[in-house]
Amino acid sequence: MFQKIALAIAFSPRMEALMCETKRFARLFNAEVIFIHIGERIEEEEIELNRIFEKNGFDLSKITVIWEDGNPSKKIISICKRENVDLLVTGALKKETFFKYHFSSIARKMMRRSDVSLMVLIDPKINPKPFHNIVINGTDDPKTAEIIKKGIALANLEKAKLVHILNEIQLLGLRMSMAGEDIASKVEDTRRRLIQDEVEKIENILSEIDKEDLKINIKIVSGKPGYEISRFTERAKADLLVLRAPNHKLSLFDRFFPHDLEFILNDLPTNLLILQAN
Repeated sequence: MFQKIALAIAFSPRMEALMCETKRFARLFNAEVIFIHIGERIEEEEIELNRIFEKNGFDLSKITVIWEDGNPSKKIISICKRENVDLLVTGALKKETFFKYHFSSIARKMMRRSDVSLMVLIDPKINPKPFHNIVINGTDDPKTAEIIKKGIALANLEKAKLVHILNEIQLLGLRMSMAGEDIASKVEDTRRRLIQDEVEKIENILSEIDKEDLKINIKIVSGKPGYEISRFTERAKADLLVLRAPNHKLSLFDRFFPHDLEFILNDLPTNLLILQAN
């Protein structure tokens, strides 16, 4: 699924935990790992890095450490492209005085500009655990089948206990479009038909995927894009939300008129995997 994983390291209190999480992903996917530090190469920091490698039993034959100067987000993106990285691990920051998490400005820039899948961890651990309760965004899109397939593949590797596939549909305006008719019954009949159609689309996708022994729950919701899946993820107490990366590179325009992904990034409900689709 992923052949080369990168972690941009900063010498912060959470560095060791993020490194250990990255090590777990490397073992899970049998992938190489690149550690990237943007800034001056300092002997004391190099010694600390090697201490963490030794303490946590890293396989040094599968590790590359890159030290470069420059603009952090631009440099990380260029290094990932140059080294053919396909998964970049990053952490989310807790908002001051609130038990909520959000993307750092550097991570947000990387998400907008990068072609690499991102794993965003809100509470990395030195002794990391597998994801057991996963939500996959199954909203109808040309790339939905690929995202569900990758999400299920990850769930199989993790031996997850439960997978939710959630489809956000738009039912706004349905009642208005039927004005003058027997609204109550027709709206309800149309709503049921729309929901059943979406369930069947997901079932057709799942029929072609090896699900092993996964327990899968298909959920159809309507409401504001991004908001409903975020709320559902919180209610389900999921430990990972899997989304497709935007079809276009997000711009300043999206900050003023938020994309559904931008909405989620402003108030992360759990760990987040943003997948690039081919």
